[in-house]
Amino acid sequence: MRPDLIGAEGYIRDCWYVAGRSEDFGRELSAVRMLDEEIVIYRDTKGKAIALEDACPHRKLPLSRGTIEGDHVVCGYHGLTFDCSGECVIAPTQLDNPPRRAAVHSYAAEDRWGFLWLWMGDPDKADRDKIIDIPNFDNPTWGKTAKGAMEMACHYLYITDNLLDPSHVAWVHLTSFAGAGTDSHPLDLEVFDTGVVVSRWIYDEPPAPYYKPMLPFGPNCDRKQHYECRLPSTAINMSVYAPVGEGGPDKPISPNALVNISYNFITPVDGENSRYFWFQHRNMHAEDSELSERMFQGAIMAFTEDKDVLEYVQTGMARRKTPYLNLGLDAGAMRFRSRVANAILAEES
Repeated sequence: MRPDLIGAEGYIRDCWYVAGRSEDFGRELSAVRMLDEEIVIYRDTKGKAIALEDACPHRKLPLSRGTIEGDHVVCGYHGLTFDCSGECVIAPTQLDNPPRRAAVHSYAAEDRWGFLWLWMGDPDKADRDKIIDIPNFDNPTWGKTAKGAMEMACHYLYITDNLLDPSHVAWVHLTSFAGAGTDSHPLDLEVFDTGVVVSRWIYDEPPAPYYKPMLPFGPNCDRKQHYECRLPSTAINMSVYAPVGEGGPDKPISPNALVNISYNFITPVDGENSRYFWFQHRNMHAEDSELSERMFQGAIMAFTEDKDVLEYVQTGMARRKTPYLNLGLDAGAMRFRSRVANAILAEES
């Protein structure tokens, strides 16, 4: 039997992952599992996010079962109290002789783009400049959807596989992202140190149903599918719809084109579960809140279709009795998995 797909063992840790939407975390203690680690997250009295190992060093009761006092977390078993750095500052049952080894791991945390990011490796290596940049985020001429969140019972790399596969839309997303040419037009592959781009232009064809109501031109268009994944697991899916004759790789993006970018942040929970966060960003109809809501609901519908397929993929691959195979359309996904595997190996060496 062939081994699992490359990159499936372990995680890249010296990088940022999304723990949740910023508004998901407040003064209460929130238990979060990421990369097979249990974490408790709360905000201090100034609103700063604090992330600690969710296990009291005494008998490993989750600190998320305790309480907050000021900026400190108090264990619900014997009252050991930890500051924002994870140091034990009070041991009520032995005030004169606090345990010297009583400390929990602290994770670097940063609110950016409406999400809370955690650095899952060495906190001393945390570089906030390595959080993805989002051009035009504050540009008032660009519209945004709400931020989505979804649990998926599958390995996180099955999700990135899917997000580097423009062809699946022709079968999985018939009423949303599918369209003429998405089943058979050739794909271009670009590989760089930290990621992969799979893309193609489709010319003089009707737009996908999801985008048709947004376009100020038609009935046909030139369409670009841009599917990109960056380490560790950020996917940037960009759709460009231009009037017929204004699209193509040898031209700048037409000033008449609709550009919609879906930013997708995939966080491993463990080897069989993931969390999927996203929002969409478009260069037209910035003030159209009804359109933003339709796009958000459409994305939920489409991503639920992905979820259904990928959870069956997880089960099928885990229980396989016969070998799996790769198709030509998997080239981008396999290149990305190789970069994940190499990054994991580099951290371990």
